[in-house]
Amino acid sequence: MARMSTRPAQRVTIAHVAEEAGVSRATVSRVMNGLATVDPEIGQRVRDAAAKLNYMPSTVARSLAIGRTQTVAIVVPDLANPMFQETLRGLTRAAAKEGYRVLVADSIENPDEEVILAREARRRCDALVLVSPRMDPSALGSLLPELAPVVLVNRESPVDGVPSLAVDYGAGVRRIVGELQRLGHERIAYLAGPESSYGNRARLAALEQLGPDSPQVVKIPCGAMFEDGYRVRDNVLASGATAAVCFNDLVALGLLGALHEAGVGVPERLSVTGFDDIPFSRFSSPTLTTASVPQTQLGEQAWARLWDLLNSREPEHDLTVTPRLEVRASIGPASA
Repeated sequence: MARMSTRPAQRVTIAHVAEEAGVSRATVSRVMNGLATVDPEIGQRVRDAAAKLNYMPSTVARSLAIGRTQTVAIVVPDLANPMFQETLRGLTRAAAKEGYRVLVADSIENPDEEVILAREARRRCDALVLVSPRMDPSALGSLLPELAPVVLVNRESPVDGVPSLAVDYGAGVRRIVGELQRLGHERIAYLAGPESSYGNRARLAALEQLGPDSPQVVKIPCGAMFEDGYRVRDNVLASGATAAVCFNDLVALGLLGALHEAGVGVPERLSVTGFDDIPFSRFSSPTLTTASVPQTQLGEQAWARLWDLLNSREPEHDLTVTPRLEVRASIGPASA
């Protein structure tokens, strides 16, 4: 019986492809790296030879040859938050169309860690998307030039030349309050987000600028997660408010859970609103009224600007999106 060889198959190299195609190794390298300096007929001959030999170019070698890693990074404050997952989804899908992969770093809501992660991630990839709602503006202004090319998401850039995709949080919360006022609510509790949050400051500024005929707003310190909304239920009920405007959907969903446990009717006793329109908000009980932010599209738009920067083109203008009010079952007329 013939013995089967256990010797590994010889690895096909760039030299084998060059010999098969009758060209130099440098020519094969240029063709494999997509450089447009090779005659089309010769380029096709090289590709045919590579296919015949089942040649797989080294990604490390390719990166060294073209000076790129074909990866970009995104730094987010909390990947457990579905809002940031949607931004990542949009970025990843758009980048994949150009052959890029996305590395993800989660700062776990720690702005100091965010600075370290952003620098580390940028050293390992070609460009960066920074979702930074918590970082101090002066620290952000100092950091951004180090990270170029970089695109900032969820807030306006303090640095000229750094593209940004911002959200008009003030407009979003005004639309929520306007709808509650239409339903007769005269006293509203605002469940505030983290003090360091850019979006929270923008919401508070908008609430403080409401006109004299607008509902009275009671600020209740809260946070940004399910457990924060759950924890402040009694504070909300004691405030005398007939509606709760929550910092985000996670807080609102936590509050809904706590109200259900206490037998408090929503919206019969208390109307509840969120912010962001994460997927869960459409499936809560009752379904959650919220300000919808197109996070997936923000991820796609971030890639479009990053791709321009990577190709030495002027990126599209900065964009500020206005949240769309999604009225669902969690709000109703003010209770007596």
